[in-house]
Amino acid sequence: MGILGIVISLVLLMYLAYRGITVLILAPILALFAALMNGGMPLMATYTEIFMTSFAGYAKSYFPIFLLGAIFGKLMDDSGSAKAISQAIAKKVGADKAVLAVSLAASILTYGGVSMFVCGFAVFPIAMQLYKEADIPKRLIPGAICLGSFTFTMTGLPGSPQIQNAIPMPFFGTDAYAAPVLGVIASIFMFSGGILWLNHRVKQAKKAGEGYGNHPDEKSPAIDDNNLPNLIVALIPIILVLAINFILSKFVYVEGVYDGAYLAEKPFLTTLGKVGGTWSLIIALVVAILITIVMNVKRLSSARRSVNEGAIGSLLAIINTSSEVGYGNVIQTLAGFAIIKDALLGISSNPIISEAISVNVLAGITGSASGGMSIALGILGEQYLQMAVEQGINPEVLHRIAALASGGFDSLPHNGAVITLLGICGMTHKESYKDMGMVSVVIPLCTLIIVVLCALMGIA
Repeated sequence: MGILGIVISLVLLMYLAYRGITVLILAPILALFAALMNGGMPLMATYTEIFMTSFAGYAKSYFPIFLLGAIFGKLMDDSGSAKAISQAIAKKVGADKAVLAVSLAASILTYGGVSMFVCGFAVFPIAMQLYKEADIPKRLIPGAICLGSFTFTMTGLPGSPQIQNAIPMPFFGTDAYAAPVLGVIASIFMFSGGILWLNHRVKQAKKAGEGYGNHPDEKSPAIDDNNLPNLIVALIPIILVLAINFILSKFVYVEGVYDGAYLAEKPFLTTLGKVGGTWSLIIALVVAILITIVMNVKRLSSARRSVNEGAIGSLLAIINTSSEVGYGNVIQTLAGFAIIKDALLGISSNPIISEAISVNVLAGITGSASGGMSIALGILGEQYLQMAVEQGINPEVLHRIAALASGGFDSLPHNGAVITLLGICGMTHKESYKDMGMVSVVIPLCTLIIVVLCALMGIA
């Protein structure tokens, strides 16, 4: 009954989230349902002392990154920097390579710290122009944006400031540049595979005589070129995020350079390895935010409003993910989960393989890369690290595998980012999900298998 209760709650979580019910309501209700099916645990104590404690712990660890990332993205959007970068790439690459231009524009923005949601709004108007000029079906636009923002820049490229690359840091004592060789290998496979697929789909459409299509309800977003910053000004904040993060994480907040002995004492009770990567990313984003404001003070109608809107916009993202983490931590305390946990760990005695599978499965169930990875590492991260130490596996490998695994089944049709991007583009699942699924689920899963094999051969 205990295992059945967990399975039913997971299925309901996935189905009802897809039907549009917020996880803020689903997570605690379904967690308590599973607890009730597992021998009648005290429901109120489970909610306040397990669910909410885990909720608060996750928010404490990652809220600064969610907050600063959202503010930075909003400023890049409102200042016109995101549009300037997108337009510059589109003009350089040309309409004849529209798929490449759109994917590159989305890639640069997300790798620089702009959120995937802001990226969609910034790139879509340029994508519309390019696809119309090249007479490529509009239904292929979501796939190109998805490739640039939901895949390798989120999970593969070393140094990415996206939350999916930050979550493993405190679990494994790593930084955002963990296992750079594996990350680059993965990024090459995901990007090249995605471009090949999307270009193949363009050729199919051309052969069938299908053009951009007739979209009577389409509203073409206006693009104001008059007040956009030049490309250098637009790129400086992105370069700063990556450079400052690298310098601090590799040369400042490291053992032997920074004296972090005080962290082991009260009231901190932590280690430099667990917080150094997060500190580096926080400082990098703060500096980039300030520089963005200073360089675009005349372009921003109200810097205060942009900062406020970015901050408010970050709340739903962090609360949703914290709720999923609270759900996962309730599940892991249940008697029935002990059997599931043993099964996950029993998949393989190698933590690389076990982690790749468990993170992917939980990301798929929750429809969230960050939520699924947080649940998996919260439950099994300590065991994976211990197994890695015993087997001589570099913890950086666990970091990169966890990040890559989170970007597979997460993008199933019920994923919030998938639904949002389709809405931005005015497309439906039926029209565009086939290509989104190929570039953000199938190709990343194939890439993960290749990277796992590389990791097993000792490549990091």
